[in-house]
Amino acid sequence: MKSMTRALLGATAVAALATAASAETLTIATVNNGDMIRMQGLTEDFTAQHPDIELEWVTLEENVLRQRVTTDIATKGGQYDVMTIGTYEAPIWAAQGWLVPLEDMGEDYDVDDILPAIRSGLTHDGKLYAAPFYAESSMVMYRTDLMEKAGLEMPDAPTWDFIKEAAAAMTDKEGEVYGICLRGKAGWGENMAFLTAMSNSYGARWFDEEWNPQFDGEAWKATLTDYLDLMNNYGPPGASGNGFNENLSLFQTGKCGMWIDATVAASFVTNPNDSQVADNVGFALAPDNGLGKRGNWLWAWNLAIPAGTEKADAAKEFVAWATSKHYTELVAAKDGWANVPPGTRQSLYETPEYIEVPFAMMTLQSINSADPTNPTVDPVPYTGVQFVAIPEFQGLGTAVGQQFSAALAGQMSAEDALAAAQSLTEREMKKAGYIK
Repeated sequence: MKSMTRALLGATAVAALATAASAETLTIATVNNGDMIRMQGLTEDFTAQHPDIELEWVTLEENVLRQRVTTDIATKGGQYDVMTIGTYEAPIWAAQGWLVPLEDMGEDYDVDDILPAIRSGLTHDGKLYAAPFYAESSMVMYRTDLMEKAGLEMPDAPTWDFIKEAAAAMTDKEGEVYGICLRGKAGWGENMAFLTAMSNSYGARWFDEEWNPQFDGEAWKATLTDYLDLMNNYGPPGASGNGFNENLSLFQTGKCGMWIDATVAASFVTNPNDSQVADNVGFALAPDNGLGKRGNWLWAWNLAIPAGTEKADAAKEFVAWATSKHYTELVAAKDGWANVPPGTRQSLYETPEYIEVPFAMMTLQSINSADPTNPTVDPVPYTGVQFVAIPEFQGLGTAVGQQFSAALAGQMSAEDALAAAQSLTEREMKKAGYIK
């Protein structure tokens, strides 16, 4: 009997070794935010269903992730089998032939359930090239207790003038409470995501209809001046180094009266396990100036498969799992409906349990109000709300962001920052052949 048991155990061990030897390892590059970290913690569900697929994670800060995956895919480096990319990259890279079209995702995947505003931004020539893990717009998150203490009431749709008034009223620098926290870290997807969206509500544009840069106009001057005034008078020290994660930490620890940023942050600031102010958070639409555009963006973090991978079938299995209705239900069962990845599927906003989440419908309203095909007050030749959907924007946006971050740090004036932005953008657009 013992010898039979040993034989059975031996056969099991051999089978396990054989499975391990034949397993494909997917290398997944992703961003170091809370939703992606949560996904990594839930992947036992995937590997249990796919014992022949192993996962290796490369988790990076937002700016670093963008730089590395862009370099890898452009040079056909082949380091990654699945990449986390944004709404900006997906259609541009698809047009270059750099991504695998996401066809044959399984009978239960239900591509048609993806919100039209999100799906259209990930589609090229009628094919989906990236699957949204979560989608977002931006909105105002604020301390209800501090607003009440200041004798103010946040409107559902505030103006920038109200934001200035509230920031002043809620600031208590001696108590280390700052009226407003905004992105200051340089990067096309960091401070320029916020500032470009803000500029839309001020009537500004990156380019006119002939692709001439517009940083020398009054609308951009008003945008940057008001941003610097808000941050210098009512913002936290060292704001030029603060991006999404830094401001999230400040808000969660009670240092910010208001924070205008990604709607996806709502679950983090209202989670009592992470946020000291979870019971005192309210939400409002991003501000406007009465010109017909609000200062909110449209974005999705998506999973895509580089065309150079030799493991496309296994990669599709993972992407389908991570962006499925099943995954949403998995998160809800473990961490509650407030923590599921938002903004991607219509069915989520038809789920009674999710509709009751305080920020759910404000997120959907914000997403639906952003129009990447008509992002500005005056006409423009580009699409994109907080970015310009041309290949050159990645470098341009970061270079301009560096000028504006330097102005926030007090290293140059607003006028000098705008002049530098105008000059470098003109130079690059001439070099790329957009203007003469």
